[in-house]
Amino acid sequence: MHDALFQPIRLGAITAPNRILMAPLTRGRATPPNFVPNAMMETYYRQRAGAGLIISEATGISVEGLGWPNAPGIWSDEQVEGWKPITDGVHEDGGRIVLQLWHMGRIVHPDFLGGNPPVSASATTAPGHAHTPTGRKHHVQARALSVDEIKRVVEDYRKAAENAKAAGFDGVQLHGANGYLIDQFLRRSTNLREDEYGGSAENRARLLGEALDALIDVWGADRVGLRLSPNGETQGADDPDPAETFGAAAKVAEDHKIAFLELRQPGPNGTFGATDVPKQDAYIRGIYTGPLVLNSDYTPEEAASDVESGRADAISFGRPFISNPDLPTRIAKGAHLAENVNVPQSWYLPGEAGYIDYPTLEQEAAASA
Repeated sequence: MHDALFQPIRLGAITAPNRILMAPLTRGRATPPNFVPNAMMETYYRQRAGAGLIISEATGISVEGLGWPNAPGIWSDEQVEGWKPITDGVHEDGGRIVLQLWHMGRIVHPDFLGGNPPVSASATTAPGHAHTPTGRKHHVQARALSVDEIKRVVEDYRKAAENAKAAGFDGVQLHGANGYLIDQFLRRSTNLREDEYGGSAENRARLLGEALDALIDVWGADRVGLRLSPNGETQGADDPDPAETFGAAAKVAEDHKIAFLELRQPGPNGTFGATDVPKQDAYIRGIYTGPLVLNSDYTPEEAASDVESGRADAISFGRPFISNPDLPTRIAKGAHLAENVNVPQSWYLPGEAGYIDYPTLEQEAAASA
């Protein structure tokens, strides 16, 4: 009944053997204080190499852009060397992996920046609390980037893309979702600018296009993807006209001929964010003609149905991949899916528990024999 999920698909230059993609998942296991990937992360990604394509956890492009304890970076030589065994391991186990490039913008707390304020499209403050090495703290007001600084941020994306290539990835995905920097420029609630990066939807999508230009210069369009979250508020980023805003973003993706577009679209009963704002994939499908990947709270049955109907070309699964390292195998065999335990503590706490200690279906069968 899940046959549609097990047809190969071309995502630009990448051939995925199935349509069950691993969504980007922040897990907070890199080595402090320099945000360096490590051997435990190699085990984690190797265990999940059966995904049609692994989209890595969000990875900081610069010190300025990373504000999550023990998340990995890709701006230093040490980080590049830390990623190499991970990409090698995934490839040795038959997988494919792209690196998601992340600038958190106003979500970065000054504790990560030597006391300096974070940067964003405009001088706004995110709601709620930031995660810091010393606990949760209130967000602070961001400083608006100047036009010259925006050009420097674009170069940070370019350098990160070069480092991703040196680290052995198969491509990169631009993180344009979830209320982070690109999203802060896209949405009206966080972009109050009156220059060429503000006002119209096309202007607010300008940074998105310039960042994609930089990534494509390094990788070619057929190895660059994009993630957007086009419906509903996220971390205080919102827009009164999501069709206008994300139609413009989809047009940028179409014009750049990127390898794939992934949409995170929670519904009214979303388990990690919920919204009544209608999903935008049907509208975006009429603008972006490349492979479309949908995400958020999918069951295997729903995923197969949306791929079979043509609504999506592939589905990315997030949390199911945490506790089911062999998720495609389990779906193919109609086996039970293991539930997360101690959620959300095990998502982010350092150590192996809740990270690399989930058994495969084969290991479960051997243990019960």
